[in-house]
Amino acid sequence: MASEHDLAERLLRLARDDEAAARAMLDVGAVTDAIVGFHAQQAVEKALKAVLAFHGVEVPFAFRRSPFGVRLRYGELDEMVPVARGLALGWAEQSIVWARLVLDGTA
Repeated sequence: MASEHDLAERLLRLARDDEAAARAMLDVGAVTDAIVGFHAQQAVEKALKAVLAFHGVEVPFAFRRSPFGVRLRYGELDEMVPVARGLALGWAEQSIVWARLVLDGTA
């Protein structure tokens, strides 16, 4: 079984993957706000889970904090909330920086 630190590092790597996906699609007009928002939301969520895992807190994998989570991906929301793509990406970036500082012991 992976250590708490190993799990935290893995979650942070996954957060960076979602951040990279959101960044890559940021200016692609054919990609909807929902997709960019989903990846930004996933990056924030995984960064938070990395910090919780680092501190030994078991995190349920049904944790959702925004309409860009799983419900949206499967069409359960009737209306899409507009997203400021750059703002959503900024939240993802800041969450990852903060999580990295926590994991490094500097926050």
